[in-house]
Amino acid sequence: MSVVRELSPGWLLDHLSFINKISYELHQHHEPCCSKNEPTSSVHLDTLHMDSMSSFGASATCIASTTNPENDDGGNCEMFIQKYVFRSELFDVTKPYITSAIHKECQQSYEKEDLVNDVKKEISISANGKKRKRCVVFNQGELDAMEYHTKIRGLILDGSSQLIQEGLKSGFLHPLYEKWDKYSEPITLPLDTCNLSELCEMAKHLPSLNEMELQTLQLMEDDISVTEQDLFSRIVENNSSFTKMITLMGQKYLLPPKSSFLLSDISCMYPLLNCKKTYDVIVIDPPWQNKSVKRSNRYSYLSPLQIKQIPIPKLAAPNCLVVTWVTNRQKHLRFVKEELYPSWSVEIVAEWHWVKITSSGEFVFPLDSPHKKPYEGLILGRVREKAALPLRNAGVKELPIPDHKLIVSVPCTLHSHKPPLAEVLKDYIKPEGECLELFARNLQPGWTSWGNEVLKFQHVDYFVALESKS
Repeated sequence: MSVVRELSPGWLLDHLSFINKISYELHQHHEPCCSKNEPTSSVHLDTLHMDSMSSFGASATCIASTTNPENDDGGNCEMFIQKYVFRSELFDVTKPYITSAIHKECQQSYEKEDLVNDVKKEISISANGKKRKRCVVFNQGELDAMEYHTKIRGLILDGSSQLIQEGLKSGFLHPLYEKWDKYSEPITLPLDTCNLSELCEMAKHLPSLNEMELQTLQLMEDDISVTEQDLFSRIVENNSSFTKMITLMGQKYLLPPKSSFLLSDISCMYPLLNCKKTYDVIVIDPPWQNKSVKRSNRYSYLSPLQIKQIPIPKLAAPNCLVVTWVTNRQKHLRFVKEELYPSWSVEIVAEWHWVKITSSGEFVFPLDSPHKKPYEGLILGRVREKAALPLRNAGVKELPIPDHKLIVSVPCTLHSHKPPLAEVLKDYIKPEGECLELFARNLQPGWTSWGNEVLKFQHVDYFVALESKS
């Protein structure tokens, strides 16, 4: 379970535990007797060379082989299980990103803003240490952010304090002094030489297929062959009860059991629509446009108009729960509430907050930092049809979703690796409901995931292989 504690303010989550409870087990066969056969759970999607990918002229082979139990010499093959766990150091956040001491020094350079009266003056310290006053005019976005923070500050502080205290009592969180003698080596992240978003861009040069003839690609144990065209134009499913490994452009990715995905960008979502499936919960983490994204060129972003074009009404089942991650920019928050959800016929039912803490229970940023806040928002809504449609299971009673719940967790150090929502949402969706995540960067059992980097955090380098067992 990823839920460490549940109290009236919300949940304390263990993101790492959630990942590692997934059965990342590869069922393989010992060498050399099976050297002529691929492991049962290994799937290859290799192409020849990157320079040939510009036109996608070379084909890729997808193989899921059923291994012959005997080799040519009459020997027997022995199957073994290779288990993987996520790298725990990627959740080793022992100290705040900005310490309170640094924040206090910063605060000495100006008087604390009066958030109620919108004070327009601050005190700064000049190079020679003398104080001088200068007039500062906040723009409307900054004033809106201050007002919003004032409204939710008490909620964030009081609610997270209760959950953090429970985390310390349970031993999930540890006082900082217990970490002082721990030596932390620099984390070496995968080079990610297979640029998934670039592959999606290249896929646009493929010849178009008849959309109605496309079928879901199921990774079976029988030998099958596909081309790159198949990969980028189909939903890929691992319906087995064990993990499979894909090798794509020389990079290996782990596919958890009972998971499915579509690797594409927003211009190629029709395979999701063609499968004729609708979803009971849709989680969306849009690539919001902001100045830092533009400067860093870390990932591509979408305009509000492009986000509105996501075909949520066609993907959503009646009464579908829609959950959208929102940054702290009030412009984005207003857009979701006033434009995006109304355009999808989604009625807002709650606003939740993800609070990011260290493993010792401190906020990763000072709560009153004028720049970065230690929380992000989630807007929850229900799809409401103009003409009342019956629920697929009329006997299921819909529980009301409480407002202003907190999700408190130690964040992953990987950019935009959001905490799992499956366990905190389970009481508000039908049992065995269909689940979809849009703009995903990882896979979950029982979920369909879509995005142009949907396999990013499934890269095998983010995992540690444990000692195999027969």
